[in-house]
Amino acid sequence: MMNVNFTGLKKKLSRVVALLLTLMLLSRLALNVHAAPSAQVTFTTPTPGADGRIIYTVQEGDSCLRISLLTGVSVDYLTQTNHLDVNCTIRSGQELVIGIGAPPAAPPTPGPSPTPTPSTPTATPVSGGLAEVCVALYNDSNGDGLRQANTDELGNYLADGTEPIVPGGAISLTSLSGVYSQTQTIAEGLDPVCFVDVPAGEYSVSAAVPDGFNPTTELDTTLQVLPGDTSFVNFGAQAKSHLPVASETQARSPLFGILGAVLLLVGIGLGIFAFRTRK
Repeated sequence: MMNVNFTGLKKKLSRVVALLLTLMLLSRLALNVHAAPSAQVTFTTPTPGADGRIIYTVQEGDSCLRISLLTGVSVDYLTQTNHLDVNCTIRSGQELVIGIGAPPAAPPTPGPSPTPTPSTPTATPVSGGLAEVCVALYNDSNGDGLRQANTDELGNYLADGTEPIVPGGAISLTSLSGVYSQTQTIAEGLDPVCFVDVPAGEYSVSAAVPDGFNPTTELDTTLQVLPGDTSFVNFGAQAKSHLPVASETQARSPLFGILGAVLLLVGIGLGIFAFRTRK
């Protein structure tokens, strides 16, 4: 009869089973390493954009398989939707469409707000700063309604060739809203009268000429003042003539009339004399 060593056989079977169990455990661990993402990586589905697309930005070391396992989107969907090649080649920073969702809801339209109680306007400066308005009442010696002025390279008036300012007049600047009103007397020279720290708005600008002058332009205008700007306005006036040429002509006219009458009488007398002589 053949003797069978059952004890040795059991030991061998135990080793084989233990080896198989070890191989199965290692295989499962290997599959988990390749199939599951790192436990430290979390993914929150991005909010759909205005067009409803859900975008995933490729990170360093990403692959299509890793993105698929991370987002739950199939590799085929990634390839077809984003027009990738057969190898699903991607690069870091690339934006991939991983789904289509509803676009974010628009914020609710606010209802009508209560009408504020109107308050008295103040001269509070608006954004951009206060403005400056400069007004000139010039001696329009040629009466053309335009100021002839020479300036240097810095824009300063030059006396030579410049029609001077008419001294003794007055300039007024008044806002149509009633928040600003100033009047200045005109001094002799070439420089205009300037109003500073003027709030923005619509203004009435007017001039008053002194005695001995007649205006050659309109002496009242409206002006839109913008924040931080410098505006210029010109008014013209011409001195009244103390001895006009027309007056001299009129003064000499009676003398010529008397002389003409004397000559006429002389002519008539000569005609009568000649007529009697012929008789």
